[in-house]
Amino acid sequence: EMASGGGGGGAGKMADKEKKKKESILDLSKYIDKTIRVKFQGGREASGVLKGFDPLLNLVLDGTIEYMRDPDDQFKLTEDTRQLGLVVCRGTSVVLICPQDGMEAIPNPFIQQQDG
Repeated sequence: EMASGGGGGGAGKMADKEKKKKESILDLSKYIDKTIRVKFQGGREASGVLKGFDPLLNLVLDGTIEYMRDPDDQFKLTEDTRQLGLVVCRGTSVVLICPQDGMEAIPNPFIQQQDG
């Protein structure tokens, strides 16, 4: 952790409290170096390899690809993508984070396994 220089002590205490609360909600460390998909306010979607994050949900993604949207419908994705490379995503605009392969990764517990 980097110590912040100076800056009236009061602010630091608030930030610490805020931090503890946030960290308990979401632990992204298990997604470090894995590809995640992120949805942003306003409808943008991108995926990339998570390289870093902080308690405010600011994300650093590498090899990032943005999924382009339909010009007529901001919430509809097209087949088009755009290579963004290394990006920093502002935490305040992140709506949803999920593992890129999350769809297949979890077997459905309600489906009976067929044993012949």
